[in-house]
Amino acid sequence: MEFIYSLINMLAEMAPYLLLGFLVAGVLYAFVPGSVYRRHLARPGAWAVIKAALIGVPLPLCSCGVLPTAVSLRRNGASRGASTSFLIATPQTGIDSIAATYSLLGPAFAIIRPVAALATAFVGGMLASRDEKEADPACDLEVDTIDAPVSDNLTGKIKDALRYGFVEMIQNIGKWLIIGLVIAAAITVFVPDGFFTFFAGYPLLSMIAVVIVAVPMYVCSTGSIPIALSLMLKGLSPGAAFVLLMAGPAANFASIIIVSKSLGKRAAAIYLATIVLGAIAIGLCIDYLMPRDWFTMPMVAGHAHCHLDIGLFSGICSILLIALLINALIRKYKPNKSDKMEHLHTITVKGMSCGHCKAMVEKNIAKLPGVESVAVDLATGQTTIQGNPDAAAVKEVIEDLGFTVQP
Repeated sequence: MEFIYSLINMLAEMAPYLLLGFLVAGVLYAFVPGSVYRRHLARPGAWAVIKAALIGVPLPLCSCGVLPTAVSLRRNGASRGASTSFLIATPQTGIDSIAATYSLLGPAFAIIRPVAALATAFVGGMLASRDEKEADPACDLEVDTIDAPVSDNLTGKIKDALRYGFVEMIQNIGKWLIIGLVIAAAITVFVPDGFFTFFAGYPLLSMIAVVIVAVPMYVCSTGSIPIALSLMLKGLSPGAAFVLLMAGPAANFASIIIVSKSLGKRAAAIYLATIVLGAIAIGLCIDYLMPRDWFTMPMVAGHAHCHLDIGLFSGICSILLIALLINALIRKYKPNKSDKMEHLHTITVKGMSCGHCKAMVEKNIAKLPGVESVAVDLATGQTTIQGNPDAAAVKEVIEDLGFTVQP
């Protein structure tokens, strides 16, 4: 029962803040046109890099969602430095994860996360923009994740905000949030207290070990929070836990490969080095320069898994969040059932990880001549196209978005 208690308590701590974060994410999506983002990122230079980081920090996109977004921004005229800055800042944190960080880890972590994202994004963007020439000419690729919805009235925008925040956003991070909570509860219950005290005298060693685990692992910025909490409860230093919070969401092998392909090997090297070295540097600052009592967690070990400790409001928010998770995941993995139509073409697209990827593939293929409709089954990658499009054009669009077509 301790495992269940731990899982429920963590969910209850995060639920109110997550719901608030999802709502704010939906408002940003519905009321801020995508053209606003592109207009401010086109020119090379420090100001575009700073604005890209400021734009990226509140956006609730995970690393799989931010990759096609950044690629499309680049192809729509954003500079290489701004695109790299956006890539580094966005997956590290977001409105939802900042709120959830505050709920589980306290105000110090909640402040340091976005500040670290801004600092590392600026450094990485400036390094990537050295000797940069004029940005590529704009093309007709669109990015659904930050484009304004089609609704042009207040009622429609409110519906778009609620749909995006409480359906699409949860579809994108729901699975990883659940995985993160389960792993965290398992660590809390089954790993002995003080297990990581071995690393107490070797903070740098513990951070390197965390990086080795975090880079090949994928976990979203919100899903990483309960894992970091559980590791700290078992003796891991706050600095090492911060390395997980920063490197886990932002750096993984898939991200590095797509960045290398889309922005060049130099940009990919800068992307990885900035995140890893920045995470370790800030982690060392936390352990050596900041008071330890700043990182006293609201949810202490004594209440983590011994008994249920849920208030009425947290309980209501937890039930609502669970219902939204079930609804979103059913919608995400329910196979598309297309009516029988003539001129159907089916291909398999590899590399899609979330609803952002699915929406962008559908949107950009639909713009090709001869395409009447497009339906993507995210679970299998099966993409059904009605009409008579040029096969080479379809493949080119998919590869431009950073995905691959299975032969």
